[in-house]
Amino acid sequence: MDARPHVVIVGGGFGGLTTAQALESAPVRVTLVDRTNHHTFQPLLYQVAMAGLSPADIAQPIRAILREQRNATVLMAEVTGVDPDERRVQLSDGTSIDWDFLVVACGATTSYFGHDDWEKVAPGLKSIEDATDIRQRVLLSFELAEREPDEARREALMGFVVIGGGPTGVELAGALAELSKFVVDRDFRNIDPSHARVLLLEGGPRILASFPEDLSESAVAQLHELGVEVRTGARVTAIEPGCVRLGAEQLPCSVVLWAAGIRAGSLTSALHAPLDDTGRVMVERDLSVPGHPRVFVIGDAARFDG
Repeated sequence: MDARPHVVIVGGGFGGLTTAQALESAPVRVTLVDRTNHHTFQPLLYQVAMAGLSPADIAQPIRAILREQRNATVLMAEVTGVDPDERRVQLSDGTSIDWDFLVVACGATTSYFGHDDWEKVAPGLKSIEDATDIRQRVLLSFELAEREPDEARREALMGFVVIGGGPTGVELAGALAELSKFVVDRDFRNIDPSHARVLLLEGGPRILASFPEDLSESAVAQLHELGVEVRTGARVTAIEPGCVRLGAEQLPCSVVLWAAGIRAGSLTSALHAPLDDTGRVMVERDLSVPGHPRVFVIGDAARFDG
């Protein structure tokens, strides 16, 4: 029996992986659990979605990263429940893992603000699977436009709408414009991809609202140079195959991408801790869960107000 304290880390993203590595010299044994066996460099997901990079360029096996760390074990499994009192996590296959300390780094998922039916027609970008799905949709739209004899329908097929003016939305809109103008612009005979219409819709008064105003203005100017139409104060009321509705206004398009909101991973609700309106755990200064000093929540799943 190994008498060292057992630290279980849920999630192999930036937070979970960094925590595991930081414990390399600690007198503990570490088990990192993730439902995939690779770490994804999420900031470059939009490049995979726009065919600028391959999935292998931004993914690395977690086992390879921790190969030399003798006190670390990696398990590919999905955690479905947490019992803070019994110090146990439940896995989807019915088994469980006991722990002495628990670090929850489950990250965030896409939030549709109660319109979950929009997910099928407006995918978000949180995983390599999302990125490859988006890439297929975008490239297929140009292929369909190449074969479309009707001019109005052809224009609609080359219409792209990105919803959400945060960093992900801005990156996606800019990359879409670059793809159409500088990458596939000479690959077709019947259409001119550089004439594709890219709209970035933001419900608030400006894009990149979490950044200084001058940076938001600079981003708008750069997007305009790429040909992206930026619309603020644009509240989406419906998303349907082939169009986005802003009240009575209808925007025809072939591909809609959602970058308007995120929500903490569902595992946070299993901690029986106070949550904010996006599902993040309200943690103490040391990132522990109130009332459970051996449970820590980090990254996108945590919130600390000071």
